[in-house]
Amino acid sequence: MKNAVGREIPDFLEGYGQIKPFKGAFATIPTIRKYAPKVKITAPGASKLVDSLEAVFKKIPIQNGMTLSFHHHHRDGERLMGQVLAVAEKLGLKDLGLSVTGGPFPFHEFLIDYMKSGIITSLVTSGIYGSVAKAVSQGVLAKPTILHTHGGRPRKVQAGELQVDVTFIAAPSADENGNLTGAVGPSACGSLGYSFADAEYAGTVVAVTDNIVPFPLTRISIPQTQVDYVVKVEQCGDPNGIVSGTTRKTTDPAKLEMAETCANVIKASGLLKEGFSFQTGAGGPSLAAAHFVSEMMQKDQIQGSFCAGGIHAYLVEMLEMGLFKAAFDVQSFDLQTVESMAKNPNHIEISADFYANPFNNGCIVHQLDTVILGATEVDVDFNVNVVSGSNGVIMGGSGGHSDTAAGAKMTIIATNLTRGGKYPIVMDQVTTVTTPGESIDVVVTEVGVAVNPRNEELKRRLQDAGLPVKDIQELKKIAEDTVGVPGKPRQDGRIVGVVEYRDGTVIDVVREV
Repeated sequence: MKNAVGREIPDFLEGYGQIKPFKGAFATIPTIRKYAPKVKITAPGASKLVDSLEAVFKKIPIQNGMTLSFHHHHRDGERLMGQVLAVAEKLGLKDLGLSVTGGPFPFHEFLIDYMKSGIITSLVTSGIYGSVAKAVSQGVLAKPTILHTHGGRPRKVQAGELQVDVTFIAAPSADENGNLTGAVGPSACGSLGYSFADAEYAGTVVAVTDNIVPFPLTRISIPQTQVDYVVKVEQCGDPNGIVSGTTRKTTDPAKLEMAETCANVIKASGLLKEGFSFQTGAGGPSLAAAHFVSEMMQKDQIQGSFCAGGIHAYLVEMLEMGLFKAAFDVQSFDLQTVESMAKNPNHIEISADFYANPFNNGCIVHQLDTVILGATEVDVDFNVNVVSGSNGVIMGGSGGHSDTAAGAKMTIIATNLTRGGKYPIVMDQVTTVTTPGESIDVVVTEVGVAVNPRNEELKRRLQDAGLPVKDIQELKKIAEDTVGVPGKPRQDGRIVGVVEYRDGTVIDVVREV
């Protein structure tokens, strides 16, 4: 069958189940009730402290076929997954499901051996990077990998679609009763927002820390009422790995110019006014655009309402200057942000549910005026790919891309016209649809700006402001004239990845390469 973006998908997929096709950004409203985990009790005086990860495996006990979950707030500095899986291997466990809120990242190359040996047989995540992504694309797992959005994950957990048997939370600070925070400690990572849903709904919650503080911990992100065990290790995460390639600002002159154009688009749109709300995605131009928006807000003496999402140093500086009243932080992108969350009461830690789940009483992304996002590919229908390369190999994931694009009043895609001087980024059809074109308003490149025909008023405003507005077909032609038209990857291999939209419908699939 074909879904609303014209992608051929099966009705049923072995290892996944019945498929619900994507019908549109707000077309599917599921009737679901929240899944309820078992009621637990901790007797008076009972200790939650366990001597080692191996001891906690045996205490639970963790068995073949269970699903284990991890969060990704340390990004390339994540250290817990390897420690846990080494114990699983030692105990001879097999057929484990791996559920990661984001990643795996390039550091997690060791996962490939666990996949090949059958210790890990399934993966659910918001994105995959590096050699693990390549191995998944080549069919290392028998079951298709599920790629969800940041807002889609808490929805899946709450609905019982993703049942986590044991979640391991890398907690930079914890007390003996299981109160946790990521704001302080030797391994401080800032927000723990992506782990909140798992802490609430998982069968067993294990806090793993390298910093046990005297009870009571006075700043609590996850309370003791949700935590079953506390294990102390030498290092639960390396904060120096938080800043990765996708969370560094660009120094490339062309990308800086693109970032400035994004700011000019926001100004011309009329949205940059008192109460303005703003988010930038990961990626150099997106992050750098905050600098130019900051200058405009200072010049015009505008105070915004809030910034949100993955918070980075530029947004922290804007918060400290009073350009925003609050920063809603679901993931801290650098050490300056980690420090800010620890000391600034207006730097607010939020859950992924509060951040981007479309099925609650008001997620924060639905209150955004503008979001600036990146792209691997964009097509003439404004569909965006951030899951795979033009060769069909997985190289990322939606994260909050389609969540924020759907929620914001204006969504800007900032991208070069070509990638590496070899591949056009603007094309007839993207290799994998991540975010539907109906959610995209503007595409900003180094040679011009294209506006979605759905928004003629915005196009007129940008033209009146003197911005270099071009038709999307014109951008496509310039890209192809520069680097040619590449061949498309074969699309007849078995399905190795299912790309879910934020509502749980399937917007595309990824096939083995």
